[in-house]
Amino acid sequence: MRTHLLPLALAALLLLTPVARAAEAIDPALRERLRLAAAETDSFRDRFDGEVWLTDMSARLRPTVADDDFRIALLRNVHYEAARAMVEPELVLSVIHVESNFNPWAISRVGARGLMQVMPFWLKEIGRPGDNLFQPQTNLRYGCTILRYYLDKENGNQVRALMRYNGTRERKYPAQVFRLLQTKWHPQ
Repeated sequence: MRTHLLPLALAALLLLTPVARAAEAIDPALRERLRLAAAETDSFRDRFDGEVWLTDMSARLRPTVADDDFRIALLRNVHYEAARAMVEPELVLSVIHVESNFNPWAISRVGARGLMQVMPFWLKEIGRPGDNLFQPQTNLRYGCTILRYYLDKENGNQVRALMRYNGTRERKYPAQVFRLLQTKWHPQ
């Protein structure tokens, strides 16, 4: 008599897992938007990988970025530019989180701009003064490229590369990035 309760108990247990709760919290329209976004991006191995990553990261980013369209476009651009620069997209999300808290209009006290807080002198330096560092795709392209350069320069040492990226000799900045990488952005 009790054996027929086992499937019900297993189903209840599955509903209590974080994956099941996260899947229930996402409305169908958002899920479809994520599916379409994943299909349109060529930085994912396949549609399924894109859908899983975008769904997971979108749920994590929702408390900070409420607008579904902006959040999905931002995540697609982060993944694309990170893949293009051969940088872990979750590391880029962690850098953005520390640098601007996902505010594309952020300006630092020293004049760095946008999501990844890119210094505007780079525009003149490379002969592209018309580029807009407040435009997320442009900012991500510059930021990911700069981060990749510092990773290469430091032979893959992320601590030193992040210190260079932030223009500091202190380990406080890399510690902040790694804390967010481990607690918020790294896939479980």
